[in-house]
Amino acid sequence: MLKTFFYAAILLAMAVSAQSQEIVKHAPPGFDSLRTDILHGVIDTVSYNSTTVGTQRRALIYTPPGYSKKKMYPVLYLLHGIGGDEKEWLQGHPQVILDNLYAEGKIEPMIVVLPNGRAMKDDRAIGNIFDSVKVQAFANFEKDLLNDLIPFVQKNYPVYTDKKHRAIAGLSMGGGQSLNFGLANLDKFAWIGAFSAAPNTKMPEELVPDSAKARNELKLLWISCGASDRLITVSKRTHDYLVKMNVPHIYYIEPGAHEFSVWKNDLYMFSKLIFKPVDRSGSEN
Repeated sequence: MLKTFFYAAILLAMAVSAQSQEIVKHAPPGFDSLRTDILHGVIDTVSYNSTTVGTQRRALIYTPPGYSKKKMYPVLYLLHGIGGDEKEWLQGHPQVILDNLYAEGKIEPMIVVLPNGRAMKDDRAIGNIFDSVKVQAFANFEKDLLNDLIPFVQKNYPVYTDKKHRAIAGLSMGGGQSLNFGLANLDKFAWIGAFSAAPNTKMPEELVPDSAKARNELKLLWISCGASDRLITVSKRTHDYLVKMNVPHIYYIEPGAHEFSVWKNDLYMFSKLIFKPVDRSGSEN
């Protein structure tokens, strides 16, 4: 396992030019510890009208320290897993991770949207979460995201509206959604991150039917997973296909299973890369 981890770490270090930004490394101790000596961002709950679902839906929105309506911001849409909702990521304290990174000057100011990726009228994570209707609701979220949530954010927050300033990432089921939605809408997302992608992830040939287009349109494609995660085969099959088709990406295997210790580290590393110049010449391709 250690050999695999260090090999992946070397590939990751190669993927980012030292001239464009700091080389991304595994999160250091204390990266997710609340600090009282720095400025903090704010998380608000919002409601938006979903024409896709036919109801009002909720999302959490993180605005960074020093947020001002007079500035323009890029947006990261951060998705949860099959057993969660818009609040699931709070288990990993993303606002603390981001606040600490802002204080160290390591990430770009951004707005982070944490939606409920289960696009159905009763979108609570209750009962049989694996029911086919609920699983289908995760696929239906693509329409809700593109047609309802993104327009709501653009109307109510000072955000850039081009794909170069829009990222999508998620854990488990949300990782699969990020690959499915992001790669199917390369005109909408230039930065895509999948953390321990679940089996809802489409087969690689369907995800990337046009490798030349993916190479030209993407700023960053990130795939990571815990070495002990039983779902690692999903990430590996995608990675293997991307290598075969010569599509630049970062493939990061780290210690851990299907758990928040992995996903917090992924958020730490991924957020440091997005909305910045990235040299992909050394990434896996």
